[in-house]
This record gives sequence, C-alpha cells and structure tokens, in this order.
Amino acid sequence: MSKKPTSDGMEILDRMIGDDTEVREMYEQAKVNVHVAQLIYDARTEAGLSQTALARMIGTTQSVISRLEDADYEGHSLSMLSRVAQALDREVKIDLVPIVPSLEDASFPSPSV
Repeated sequence: MSKKPTSDGMEILDRMIGDDTEVREMYEQAKVNVHVAQLIYDARTEAGLSQTALARMIGTTQSVISRLEDADYEGHSLSMLSRVAQALDREVKIDLVPIVPSLEDASFPSPSV
C-alpha cells in the first residue's frame, strides 16, 4: 500500500529531513534567519523608511541594513536588533520554547521587532 501524495510543504520537508539531526538544525537556523530578516524588512517598510534612512538613524550603512534583511544572512546580533527596534519605536521580544520533534508540529515562535 503506497502513501497518499501530499502537497503540504512542511510535511514534505519533514519526510526529507527525517531523523538527520544535523540537517534539522540547519533547517531550523535557516528558518530563524528568514524570519528575522522579514521582521526587519516589514518593520522598516511599515515605518515608511528606506534602508538608507534606517541606517542613518542607527549609525550604520545601507549595506548593513541590506544584509540584515537578507534571508541568507547569519550574523544577526541582539545588539543590532535592539538598535533597529529602538529606531523603529519597537521592542525585541525573545522566548525560549521546547524543541518540537516534527516540522509539521512546529509553530514558529516569533521574536517581535
């Protein structure tokens, strides 16, 4: 008896990753990077600011803001996130949650910027 095909992306990824702890950790880190980048982008654009304007507000360059908004960037620091949040009249919230064994059971805890 064959399995019923699925179009659920999370279920497909969960099957592909399986029990490979290293790959799962890489996936989870990538998911965090994507989420943080999107939070920064969303907060900046909601404030009606260009990357250059935000950079000036926090004493950095446009290229740094561009990197922070890049989903592949792995150098997000709490101090930089705090500077961005303060400039955008936001706060950073961090939560430690139990590890969820299956991707399809995971809800993404989102740090607020």
